[in-house]
Amino acid sequence: MKRTRRDAVRIRHQRVRGSVSGTTERPRLSIFRSNQHIYAQIIDDVAQHTLVAASTLDTELKTSLASGANCEASTAVGKLIAQRALAKGIQKVVFDRGGNLYHGRVQALAEAAREAGLDF
Repeated sequence: MKRTRRDAVRIRHQRVRGSVSGTTERPRLSIFRSNQHIYAQIIDDVAQHTLVAASTLDTELKTSLASGANCEASTAVGKLIAQRALAKGIQKVVFDRGGNLYHGRVQALAEAAREAGLDF
């Protein structure tokens, strides 16, 4: 049976999640990238609770972005998730790339979040 790209992402994500886990002191910054949008959540895995979320579908970003599927949109989401996290007192996170390669939109989001003040 031929393995699809989606299968490869799922297998990589399971492998990454085996070693990456968020705690109350250092929650997990999880990324999901679809063809049209990018989503970011900061999750406390111990309490199984999402602390902060941002995506290209947020009303703050949706009107100002031409597309939700480019590096410019990912940079905006990275800045927004960092602002929201810092407002809630979250400074240190563990980065979970969600099975995606650290390249392109995922890298742009991570670098924008770092520049905005998140530590990972």
